[in-house]
Amino acid sequence: MRTIKNYVYTLIGFFMLCPLLTEAQEEAGDVGKIWSYPVVYAYDEEVTWYFDLSGTTFAENQDIYIWIWSPSEPDAGNWENSSDFAKLNYEGDMIWSFTLIPTEYFSVTPEDIAASAGFWFRLKNKTGSIQSGVAQVPYTVFSSFFTSDEMIRAYPEKPALDEGLSIMFNSNLVSGFEGVPSVHMHAGLNDWEVLQEYQAWLPEITEKTMLKDMGDGFYKMDLIPSEYFNTEEGYIMTNMRFLFVGKDWVVTSPDQVLFAAEYIPPPPPEFRFFPLRISQQDFLGMIRINNERGVTTLSYTITAGSKVITGEFNGGISEIKGFVDLVSELKGISGLDEIHVLVKDNNDRVISDTTIPLAK
Repeated sequence: MRTIKNYVYTLIGFFMLCPLLTEAQEEAGDVGKIWSYPVVYAYDEEVTWYFDLSGTTFAENQDIYIWIWSPSEPDAGNWENSSDFAKLNYEGDMIWSFTLIPTEYFSVTPEDIAASAGFWFRLKNKTGSIQSGVAQVPYTVFSSFFTSDEMIRAYPEKPALDEGLSIMFNSNLVSGFEGVPSVHMHAGLNDWEVLQEYQAWLPEITEKTMLKDMGDGFYKMDLIPSEYFNTEEGYIMTNMRFLFVGKDWVVTSPDQVLFAAEYIPPPPPEFRFFPLRISQQDFLGMIRINNERGVTTLSYTITAGSKVITGEFNGGISEIKGFVDLVSELKGISGLDEIHVLVKDNNDRVISDTTIPLAK
């Protein structure tokens, strides 16, 4: 009941703020995938949120700011001139990030955040003339682990090589961990094929393999497998085996294994003209599906005798599609047997360089 009420209050609060948005706005589209690192985190723990904007009209490396109003509104009153503290960091490949400690950024307690409607926001340019749709940063509640009597719990249960992984460890369920000064992970991928050992005599490895102490015998390890194990490009992870170790190997947990998520490669891009047979009295259609990340625009140059027609279509990963009105563009031109069409994406890569015959 509280969740529904908080959601309603959040929407009411948003619409009360709508007068701030009365000037014409350019809608950039909805934010794509949103994720965090660490995967699970306490509200008073530092976290980085990541936003995939490849399906929006925001430009690569553009300055983007977060305007967030729940659980509080840190940049209140600055829609038309966002503060520097609300600026996101560009990570490349149309991914932006924002690092914060939620309790500090929102100036509230963990209990206040837990009782709120969650993290509701828009992304925008500095002046607010361009904005994304309304979105929410997802949050994974992990408090049930502390009373579950599970020795470990992984988020997600089946990790991916290039994505975040959080592993919770309840040392109270393994005799000998009481009072150890630190806990470390000794691990390997694909049945110990690629190792990240706990080497107690190497300070940098001791630091890298150390779990975060959550208090009362609970620990957490956060990692991205490809970075943690320094795997080669193209490596495919099928499992991750590990055990937890008290400092200087005074005690160890039983061996554990996580099976990796299935790797499904994305479908290849596909471009085509339609219809297959055209004349000067037709509309020429172009469509490209399964676009690469960051490809949001197709520009075309059509040469028809001495006539040159240029333009562009916008879209996203799933589809970019548009039509060229040959009827109007080629009106009054006779004797054309063909047109030449050059299509490029917004990264200046040639998508199609084609001569199309014209039906009479």
